[in-house]
Amino acid sequence: MVPSHPGRRSRGVASRASRPSRRTPAAGPRAAESEADPTRLEPVLTSEGRALLDELGDVSGQDPLAVSTRLRALGHSADVVAAVLTQAGLRARARAKLGEDAAGLLLTRDGLEQATRPVVARVHAQRLREAGARRVADLGCGLGLDSLAFARAGLEVTAVEKDPTVAAAAAANLAAHAGAHVETGDAVAWAGEHLAEPAPGEAVWLDPARRRIGGGGTARVFDPEAFSPPLSFVEALAARGCTVGVKLGPGIPHEALSPEAEAQWVSVDGDVTEAVLWFGAARRPGVRRAALALDTRGGQVCSAELVSAEPPGGSPAVSAVGEEGMAGLVGHLLLEPDGAVIRAGLVTDLAVGLGPEVRLLDEHLAYLTAPEVPAHPLARRYRVLAVQDLNLKALKRWAAETGVGRLDVKKRGVALAPEQVRARVLGSGRSRGGRHATLVLARVGEGRYALEVEPLDDGGAR
Repeated sequence: MVPSHPGRRSRGVASRASRPSRRTPAAGPRAAESEADPTRLEPVLTSEGRALLDELGDVSGQDPLAVSTRLRALGHSADVVAAVLTQAGLRARARAKLGEDAAGLLLTRDGLEQATRPVVARVHAQRLREAGARRVADLGCGLGLDSLAFARAGLEVTAVEKDPTVAAAAAANLAAHAGAHVETGDAVAWAGEHLAEPAPGEAVWLDPARRRIGGGGTARVFDPEAFSPPLSFVEALAARGCTVGVKLGPGIPHEALSPEAEAQWVSVDGDVTEAVLWFGAARRPGVRRAALALDTRGGQVCSAELVSAEPPGGSPAVSAVGEEGMAGLVGHLLLEPDGAVIRAGLVTDLAVGLGPEVRLLDEHLAYLTAPEVPAHPLARRYRVLAVQDLNLKALKRWAAETGVGRLDVKKRGVALAPEQVRARVLGSGRSRGGRHATLVLARVGEGRYALEVEPLDDGGAR
């Protein structure tokens, strides 16, 4: 994964763009102003609708009109049929993210978009158990998918959701777990009534809304005080002594992070999915920032984590190759850190851990170089085969002379789209039967370079 901004990074540390105070939300979209999710759940909350949905199964690839006509001919109303087909479509889309769980869940479009992957939710549940939690209040639970993981981990769960219809869907999703129940209500008001004095063994989980839905579209919300509920509410809960975990988008500015929290960025199979702030007993002693990589591609879950006791900006200094060292990179390794490492600002921490010969490609880019290092779960290795100036005409000649038919393009600090480069270098009429090559385009110092590289690792950071 590349950083959220395609430009340059200071020692690979996450962006520190200026932001307004969290106490005064900036002008712009606010999650609390969202319209209700348009997904119609009421028809599938009836016994008829739910039975039809579960009997229908996977209809992917079938003509929706033909399926609808068949169901209408069986006597089902248009409303029920439309809602069932919508749910069937959402379940099909959800399989890649939610796995086997998708087949038995009631979903909404927005809820699926923000849902936590089961493999990550299990990690969160384990963290809360290790913190001594026996009960969890999931405030703003949405469809109850985090609550589902908590209940499966043996925790008692109270899931609170403001929207009555979504709350009913959450109750249906949690129906098989006697230790979980859903309450309809506002998260802030519920916390004021029930969490004034936290009890031993009690924890709080939040996944604030970070989008404003309305007007036929969705606008991403960036200011933490415009989340629903806002980040200041989460911090106030922690200040009362609550054990708290809050899921945020991975692009959360480092300036928004509370010094009382551990910030953990999580990636799954190379994709950065979220950042979580842990407060109270869930915060590990001596950890301020962490990057956790989960890899499921081998049929089982493998994890690797890098942690730091230092606040943002406190990572060690590492020297950079710079322009003068570019020609000497041929035969060396180029290392691409996992996206969670980049987001957490731990690129130079990773470099130090890999060995004394590891350097930055450029002090503003999240690439590392080394003569040789062993495989590492938090970085993907490439062998540098050639280095040349970034000139598209010269690259086109290179592709023709060396028989390139397939081209992967990665880039940092260069304002060129990979698709544009691929089209210019290969040309529209080029046969795709040639060799497969990989280019890394990077701005180093004042120069722009194209590095031909050979991937050495099947897994690792992407």
